Amino acid sequence: MARPETWLKFWTRRYFRIAPLFYVMLFLALALGPYLYDRRIIIDDFLSRSHQAPERYLDGSLKNIVAHLTFLFGLVPNLAYRTPLPDWSLGLEMQFYAVFPAVMLLVRRLDWIRSALVVAAAGCVIVFAMRLLSIHFPMPSFLPLKIQIFLCGMLLAGVVHQSRPRPFLYLALAMLLAALPFGGDQGLGKLLVREALVAGFFALVLYRMLPGRAGMLARAIAVTLSNRFFHLMGELSFSIYLIHLLVLQPVAAFVISEFGHELSAPLRFAIVVAVVLPTVTLLSWITYTLIEVPGQKAGRFVVQRFGRKIAPVLEKTPAE
Repeated sequence: MARPETWLKFWTRRYFRIAPLFYVMLFLALALGPYLYDRRIIIDDFLSRSHQAPERYLDGSLKNIVAHLTFLFGLVPNLAYRTPLPDWSLGLEMQFYAVFPAVMLLVRRLDWIRSALVVAAAGCVIVFAMRLLSIHFPMPSFLPLKIQIFLCGMLLAGVVHQSRPRPFLYLALAMLLAALPFGGDQGLGKLLVREALVAGFFALVLYRMLPGRAGMLARAIAVTLSNRFFHLMGELSFSIYLIHLLVLQPVAAFVISEFGHELSAPLRFAIVVAVVLPTVTLLSWITYTLIEVPGQKAGRFVVQRFGRKIAPVLEKTPAE
């Protein structure tokens, strides 16, 4: 990550990994927006909940579209959650990719632990300033609100690549970062879930360091999660994430409209799951095959085709 051309290759691959499917689903979601909003009203009325903000489903303005096409929507509070998709996290993810090379340069200069502390401290300062200025995001789509979670993942990756690993130090810092009280719902239950997830991921990756039955159990789970089925689910996960609400809300609204309180809540849930799960999985496999895979190949082609041309230009100093 020390060379600019490496940054560009990294950014290009990540862009082509996310953008092709996102763009297709974005325009589909905006086209279906009025229909989905009607379905959502049926669900909210049945559950006696407040209606969703209509602009989330109905804003097809050029400003909103451009903000999403450029992945800048996560930086603007009133655009961060303004489509029928759960795309707020994509803006967040792209912000992380934008700063990732700089974070890795900091790791090279310092180390994993001190770099994580510096970046987390910077995030805390920004979040504190946002509160003073009364800046509120409807979802944690702004990177400082979630940087501590990304740092947990980086610490896990860092401890794996250490010649003399200090797993308990890295784990302790990751759990401390996960406990920071911002970037989503708080409360004891949410905190315990985050801490359990951090500890669980460390155990799965570092199972060789665990003693006795704990190590055996972690290894068995890690091996299971590495099999072909879970690998396929991992490949389809992005499609599933973008598609599921577009299927779930119409199906749930249909079941409510047809049966309402005639069916028990568990039975309604079972019917919705029985319809949504295979439908979303099939659609996700289709979009993965027809959109995601060609998009990834296009990214590799761009890197291979233009990477050699831009490298000499980026390496030149102003004196040259």
